[in-house]
Amino acid sequence: MGNPADRSSVSVASELDRNLNIVVLMGGWSSERSVSLMSGEGIVKALKERGFVHVTPVDMDRNVARVLAGIRPDVVFNALHGTPGEDGTIQGLLDLMQIPYTHSGLETSVIAIDKELTKMVLVPHGIRMPKGKVVESRTLYEGDPMARPYVLKPVNEGSSVGVAIVTDEGNYGHPISQKAEGPWLHFDRLLAEPFIRGRELTVAVLGDEAMCVTELKPKAGFYDFDAKYTDGLTEHVCPADVPGNVAKEMMDMALAAHRLLGCKGASRSDFRWDDSQGEAGVYLLEVNTQPGMTPLSLVPEQAKQKGISYGELVERIIAEALADVRQEEEAAT
Repeated sequence: MGNPADRSSVSVASELDRNLNIVVLMGGWSSERSVSLMSGEGIVKALKERGFVHVTPVDMDRNVARVLAGIRPDVVFNALHGTPGEDGTIQGLLDLMQIPYTHSGLETSVIAIDKELTKMVLVPHGIRMPKGKVVESRTLYEGDPMARPYVLKPVNEGSSVGVAIVTDEGNYGHPISQKAEGPWLHFDRLLAEPFIRGRELTVAVLGDEAMCVTELKPKAGFYDFDAKYTDGLTEHVCPADVPGNVAKEMMDMALAAHRLLGCKGASRSDFRWDDSQGEAGVYLLEVNTQPGMTPLSLVPEQAKQKGISYGELVERIIAEALADVRQEEEAAT
């Protein structure tokens, strides 16, 4: 099973009380609401199929604290994506209410949702990431922030929401036209990064183990929101057909990022690989602390490749959350 921490989570998962009062928190009001609802529905179904008696789905709204106080859950499975479920907001609320929850805590969530803060933590530790800079969107109408091709993305959005690739051949104009459709219309600040030519890959970490590498091959364009969540638009190659040393480099980087950021439960690190440069062409793009759990999501797919069913995956994530609480209680006594 890889390491002691991983074996512990497996044993704890097998001993979870089926009478646990579990809330699955989903939905919310971010741009990733639809994905969160799909994730949450899958989690609820899996828990019920595995014999858990008290499973309550909660579509998050502004009264979530009152709702949770009424239910008094033993643990919350955080199936939210984006703001406010992935940026530290809900984590802070649950901390104040002293309710255990899955995935990463407050500090980790605040850092990892912000792509620039993530770089500030990871790059000094040798994690290779594209050099970029934060720009004011309005300045794009005056000139390019760097040589084309480059990528523009919101600083704190996930699921490739609002990503644009600006090329010489693109139809955004020189400089970018104010009439062109792009993230500059909806976000005041954007992260500009050089475009890394090559292949799109991802690595999931569960507990303290990097599972495997998946290559993502969109059938048209790039791996944007539609390509991620529309069946048939992207081919997943799992495990990816890449050299062993390159796969190891990605898995090592994903695990290092997970540990450095202090991630819990499951995380997913996304990569670009310039295959003309070997290991030196591997670049980590971002770390997702609340990866999707939909039928098309990458974490369940990689878990299945490792012999872990969807239901077991859900249970192991809950088990780690409860194990962390027990460790904190023991340390306090």
